[in-house]
Amino acid sequence: MPAILQAQSTLTDRYQTTVPESVRRALRLGKRDRIHYTIRPDGEVVLTRAAADEDGDPALAPFLALLAHDIAAHPERLRAVDEGLVRRIRDLVGTTDLDLDAPLSADDE
Repeated sequence: MPAILQAQSTLTDRYQTTVPESVRRALRLGKRDRIHYTIRPDGEVVLTRAAADEDGDPALAPFLALLAHDIAAHPERLRAVDEGLVRRIRDLVGTTDLDLDAPLSADDE
């Protein structure tokens, strides 16, 4: 069984803390790196190094966190997509070709 390392730190009056050296080494954190927190339903918090995503959508992470929280809080609301909805979507879209990587232009009308 691998050894488990534990560390702790103290919150300041402004709710700030220093990440202990052992944690910084384990996560390969450097100055200005970002930290990602995952809060599990049982209250456990998992700290990981955040992926570098400078060009990402700033609204995506909060939206996904909202979805994850809602799914965890209300798993009974999850529903499978039925074949009728899939057929309806295919009928609406038809054979439309869409290049999601193509730049948007006001000239394409």
